[in-house]
Amino acid sequence: MGFMSDRERKEKSIEEIRSDVLACKRCPLYQTRNLPVIGQGSLDAKIMFCGEAPGYWEDQKGLPFSGAAGRVLDELLHSAGIKREEVYISNLLKCRPPQNRDPRPEEISACFPYLERQIEIIKPKVISPLGRYSMKYILEKYGFKDQIESISKIHGRVFQSHNLFENIIIIPLYHPAVVTYNANMRETLIADFKVLASLV
Repeated sequence: MGFMSDRERKEKSIEEIRSDVLACKRCPLYQTRNLPVIGQGSLDAKIMFCGEAPGYWEDQKGLPFSGAAGRVLDELLHSAGIKREEVYISNLLKCRPPQNRDPRPEEISACFPYLERQIEIIKPKVISPLGRYSMKYILEKYGFKDQIESISKIHGRVFQSHNLFENIIIIPLYHPAVVTYNANMRETLIADFKVLASLV
């Protein structure tokens, strides 16, 4: 058995997640999806974004943030001097909920272990949950349950998690889709992305 480099190990581990998601029947969403959306980006990313669930275009292409919200995300990354190919983008749910409805708690519980495995593989320095559902779950996972407020109060705030195995910074951000409904939010998001860029 040959020696595997760190990159080869990471690629193999991500492929294992892909295979597991393709075969997954932990919740009923596998019945209505077109393609699952595993994640995309650098496996050595310092920044990992976590959206909520695939939408229509993501479900068609199997890639995260490939619709209107993805175009906003690209613009925000560019404004902060961050290249999309240098970050890793994933979601709480790997399958699209019908009609883009909100993720249900049992669906998140079923799917969250895949995201945890991705975090373990990539070992980002910063995790940015995009939107209130991913914010709630990620802040809870890293021990900030008692500090959770509405996204309007804690967007752009820096939470530092320290334990024996890892130091991770969490910065909750508005979901980029908010700009497609309210163009006035663009400046708020640009300012938050500058905070994010300053940490890496």
